[in-house]
Amino acid sequence: MSILVAYYSRTNVTKKLAEAIANETGADIEEIVPKVKYEGKIGFARGGRHAISEKIIDLEPLSFDPCDYALVYLGTPVWAGKAASPMISYIKQNEGKFDNVKFFVTAGGSGFESTLEQLEKYVGKAPLKTLELVTKQVKHDEFSDELASFIE
Repeated sequence: MSILVAYYSRTNVTKKLAEAIANETGADIEEIVPKVKYEGKIGFARGGRHAISEKIIDLEPLSFDPCDYALVYLGTPVWAGKAASPMISYIKQNEGKFDNVKFFVTAGGSGFESTLEQLEKYVGKAPLKTLELVTKQVKHDEFSDELASFIE
């Protein structure tokens, strides 16, 4: 089965999880790179404002087309109780191109439910599975059981 892992990560936590999923499944991997800068304290604040308003932003060119894949994993951090704007922008840019999806979400501690609901709304279908991990679990490599269940 052809698999794509598409993710956005500001602090490399979601990236670490995306790479683990791609390694376990043999998937192609697509890092979503925004043209807007979210680095540093100002970028952090900008990201929160963009997430709250569900702002659609411009992205750097992508390498893979999700419609070419039987399964797409979509990964995002939680920003202000919502999916990061680069992920929502990616989904909008690829509207109607997702057959089967799984969502993975990272957060400092909360906002998982609202983020997953938002992802489902934008994709237009329920995910086959979801994975929610707190930052500490990912940073300390404490997610192998959850990952195995998620990718099976």
